[in-house]
Amino acid sequence: SGTDADNARLYRSEARFLRALAYYHALDMYGNVPFVTEADAPSKNLPKQIKRADLFAYIESELKAIEPLLKPARQNAYGRADQGAAQALLAKLYLNAEVYTGTARYTDCLTYCNKVVSASYALATNYQWLFLADNNVKAASEIIFPITSDGRVSQTYGGTTYLIHAAIGGRMVGGNYGVSSGWAGNRSRKNLPLLFTSANGNDSREMFFQVGQNLDINDLTQFTDGYAVTKWKNVTSTGAPGSDPQGTFVDTDFPLLRLGDVYLMYAEAVLRGGQGGTQTQALDYVNALRDRAYGNTSGRITAADLTAANFILNERGRELYWEGSRRTDLVRFGRFTTASYLWPWKGGVAAGQGVSNNLNLYPIPSTDIVANPTLVQNPGY
Repeated sequence: SGTDADNARLYRSEARFLRALAYYHALDMYGNVPFVTEADAPSKNLPKQIKRADLFAYIESELKAIEPLLKPARQNAYGRADQGAAQALLAKLYLNAEVYTGTARYTDCLTYCNKVVSASYALATNYQWLFLADNNVKAASEIIFPITSDGRVSQTYGGTTYLIHAAIGGRMVGGNYGVSSGWAGNRSRKNLPLLFTSANGNDSREMFFQVGQNLDINDLTQFTDGYAVTKWKNVTSTGAPGSDPQGTFVDTDFPLLRLGDVYLMYAEAVLRGGQGGTQTQALDYVNALRDRAYGNTSGRITAADLTAANFILNERGRELYWEGSRRTDLVRFGRFTTASYLWPWKGGVAAGQGVSNNLNLYPIPSTDIVANPTLVQNPGY
């Protein structure tokens, strides 16, 4: 009773959010997945496989049920779910509803985008602050829900530790990025840096290391083929390294849900015919992001630019690259598998080629199918 009971109810709602988030990623990547809830009593029975549309409905119902039970937006401790997190995830769910269920839900997407932007979130002053070791302070106003990281406490070779180390190689010096060394792994295909080709080239979101690097990837095994991405760093906004004295594990949080993404979701939902928003407001949101990126108004777009073919997809690429949204975006725009959008080595050839549409979903891991023979593999695998 009392405070303990209130806390228990809150923790339970936050746990339900985390479960809904996990099921959202399963829905997005795999479609029809094994499904259990607390309603399934412990038994020797294998988990049943749920249809993608039914899983969508479950996630939607869970998020709507817990929304009023969570703390109001920005009223919970940083790193814990609140109403803003549930609302932002619902907006993302609805933005992709046509892919997941066959039925567009852009008006619902706008409803929840509006809920988020009406809360007290604000864009971080500097785009780079979102991806630094003190982003929990300098960019907290924009971050709706992070995956937190601490170089002394939550030590892992995954997460942002991986993102930072794996992007360092060639002539790059690990110390410049707050780590002891690089793993010479990830770099960009040319599609990404070419998104930033512009007359004035003052977009601060353009963060690549080019010295000794080739734009084209001719040899997949050579780190120097492809520009290196310097977006993520384990240094603070004042240039200090992260807290791990060994320079191995990082302090940089991953902003899984943030206001900048919500602004772009709003704009896209309006352009796709959703009700509850305006193109004027959409233009203002996009230009707010571009004002930050350029440091002034020189990067602003017009209403005609906003509605131009591919603009929103490209702007999402500029704003959200290396934040885990590109595959989902390309699937939603019908570009992930088709020949209408190519990247080097897509389909296993240097120039890129279209591939089978079944690749819009990942295969259910063979280990899962061995463990649970009742599971049906996704088509084409």
